Amino acid sequence: MVPGLIVLAVVVVFALIIIANGVFTVQQQQRAVVERFGKFVWIADPGLHFKFPFIESIAGRVTHRVRELPVSVESKTKDDVFVDLDIAVQFYVKEEDESVKASFYKLMNPQQQIQSYVFDTVRALVPDMSVDHVFSEKDKIAQAVKERLQDTMDQFGYTILQSLVNDIQPAAKVKEAMNEVNASARLKEAAKNEAEAQKIRVIAAAEAEARAKELQGVGIARQRLAIANGLKESVAACSEAGISSEEATKMVLLTQHYDTVTAVGSNSKATIMMVPYSPTGMTQVAEQITSALLITNEAEKPE
Repeated sequence: MVPGLIVLAVVVVFALIIIANGVFTVQQQQRAVVERFGKFVWIADPGLHFKFPFIESIAGRVTHRVRELPVSVESKTKDDVFVDLDIAVQFYVKEEDESVKASFYKLMNPQQQIQSYVFDTVRALVPDMSVDHVFSEKDKIAQAVKERLQDTMDQFGYTILQSLVNDIQPAAKVKEAMNEVNASARLKEAAKNEAEAQKIRVIAAAEAEARAKELQGVGIARQRLAIANGLKESVAACSEAGISSEEATKMVLLTQHYDTVTAVGSNSKATIMMVPYSPTGMTQVAEQITSALLITNEAEKPE
């Protein structure tokens, strides 16, 4: 009985070892490459699997998750400026068995291979661009990198999801010069706008002043006409009362004269006022007023 139990125990242990070496699992979004004596046999999908112990082995695992490879490239532009471009390449292995097999066996270092093609593509494009065009054409650079990589990496089972130019950094002095040029252009535009605004303000002020003077002239003309008409009516009223036109004019003139003197004395800060009180001066003023009345009368006559 004892030897039988020993044999049974050996068999059980051996079976457990075989099971332990034969059973394996594959995680989601992964594939396991199984070899038999160093030769490719089959590809295991995600889940629980069994392989022949000691005969078959797992050579490696391939992930289908999207990976990102950052690549920093230094290149010279058409105008002899060195720029550093930070490019990110996003890629993954296709899920077909042939793609998994190609990605595992054909490329020793896919990241290095991708990086080499990125260097080659960027250094073929950037030297034909000025530094300003490198900034404005970064999408073109990214698309060229993607197309070049896709054509090459497709035969190795890889798909290039996206190629992104994350950053473009020229030399510090060049960057400072570009900022100064941009600032100068903005200052020039601001000065131009300010000059245009000043021009508009000056023209508007001149137009307003001209209009004000025009209206002021109209107002003075109307004021003088109203004064002349008032004097004319006053003289006419005096004539109806039996006072001659000459005497009426003098009386009205004298009344207006004293009213003016009173107004000036009440509202003005002047302490001395020169007024022609001589008979000759009063006669001249009277003649001027009489002349104004005659002109007003002529103007009012119908043609």
